[in-house]
This record gives sequence, structure tokens and C-alpha cells, in this order.
Amino acid sequence: MPKIPNVSPGPVPAGSSSLPRDRIPSPMSMARTRRLQVLPFRAGGRLGAPTRQSGHRRFAGWLNHNRRLVVALLLCVAAGIAVHQLTPPSEQRVTVLAAARDLPAGSTLMDSDLKPLEVLPDGVPAGALSPKTGYGGKQLASPLRKGQIPTDAQLLGPGLLTGTAPATAAVPLRMADPASIQLISPGQVVDVVLTAADGPEGPGKKSELLASAVPVLWTSGQGGKATQWLGTNEADGLVVVAANPQQAEILAGASTRGKLFFVLVNPSDNRQSRAPAG
Repeated sequence: MPKIPNVSPGPVPAGSSSLPRDRIPSPMSMARTRRLQVLPFRAGGRLGAPTRQSGHRRFAGWLNHNRRLVVALLLCVAAGIAVHQLTPPSEQRVTVLAAARDLPAGSTLMDSDLKPLEVLPDGVPAGALSPKTGYGGKQLASPLRKGQIPTDAQLLGPGLLTGTAPATAAVPLRMADPASIQLISPGQVVDVVLTAADGPEGPGKKSELLASAVPVLWTSGQGGKATQWLGTNEADGLVVVAANPQQAEILAGASTRGKLFFVLVNPSDNRQSRAPAG
């Protein structure tokens, strides 16, 4: 076998490593070496970041040190949940109209007499006036207290006839004795009597029963006395009654033929209306 001559290595060029290639450290190993030099030693001589177990220990120590604060926070959360569960859900409110001040019977409604009021749907009476209701210029059939919600049945007009039979008419009558109006109130039943003056047939007065058992819908209040519940002087002595078509025809304009009076009757007395006596 030929002998290989022993050649001494030449000078190492500047900038090159004097170590063999297989012993030159790679960039990854050098970066790892730097990282290990920075990380501190833990108990047991192991290097690296804190383990999950040590994090749990620190959290347990914090809880033990602040256990009163944690208990107070949990109690507050439980109380908030209980209040939320017990509080009823907020219901949608509706807007109605209420009296802005005390309003007397017979007064003509204006925009300043009523104000908007938001209430729960269960608190709205049937036929309650709303901002969309055309109430301007209508008259009250009964007085209203401040804050009271008026309905269509408390207005002079079709609302007075709510619940009555079809074709029922609201007939206004002016009684001869305004002071007697304070004896009756809406809902009572009366007979309407006409007392005629002396006629060509002879001296004396005669009385006629114009209508029997008609319900009173509205009265002018205190019969001519000046009180806050009196609308206008023209309303003194007025009574509005519910009449069927035959009764309405007889009662219309009856005050021009004589003096009108009423007689209180028993509502359970089902008497039929009679024509005027001849």
C-alpha cells in the first residue's frame, strides 16, 4: 500500500474558524445556549419557565389571603341574580289622557284641559281617551277630578249611549224646577211628565205622561247653584235621558208645550211607554 505523505496544514485564513467543521456549533445551539444562560435555576437544579403547578399554588395562596373579599363578591353576585329573578319584567306602557285639573260637568274640553299619562295596559279603562281621539269641542257629561282618566261615556254624544239598545237616542230635557235636578244622578230611572198651561178647551192644567222608565244619562248638577261643578248657566235644569225612537219623538220639543217634571221610579218596574193622554 502506498504511504500517504504527511502534509502539515497550512496557515488558517483570517476570519475562518480553527475548529473542524463537525465541531462548529450551529446557530440553533448557540441561541439555546444564550437562553439557558438567561433563565434562572429553580429548585432541584432544573432550568426553564415556572410550571403550571407553581401557578396553581400562587392562585391558591392569593385566594387564601383574600378569602373574605372573594366571599363578599360571591354574595353580591348571588344577591344580584336573586333580585333579577324576582323583579317582574317591565311591561310596555300606553299613553292615555287624564284631567289636568278639576273639570266641571258641562265644560267644553280644550287641549289644556287634558294631559298625556303613561299607564300599564291593565290600568286603562274601556273607552279611555287617547291623544288620537278627537275630543276637542266636546262637553263633559260628568265632572272629572285632576288626574282622572276620562272615557267616551263621560262625554255628551254617542259615548253616553254605551251599552244601550240599538236606535236609542239621547234626548235633552229642560226641567221646570232646576233645583230638583240635584235629586237625581246618571243611572237613575224617571218618568217624564208634561204639565200644560190653560188651553182653549177650558181653564185648569192637565198633566201628561210623556215617557216612562227612561234612564238618566246626564244632569246639569246642582240645579242653578253657583258651584265649581256647574258648567254654564245655559245648562241649568237640563237632563239628558235615553229614549227609544217612539219616546224620543214625543219628548223632542216637549218643553215648548208646557212645563216638564220628572218622577223617580223603581228601575225594576218594567212599564211600557205610553202616548200622551188625549
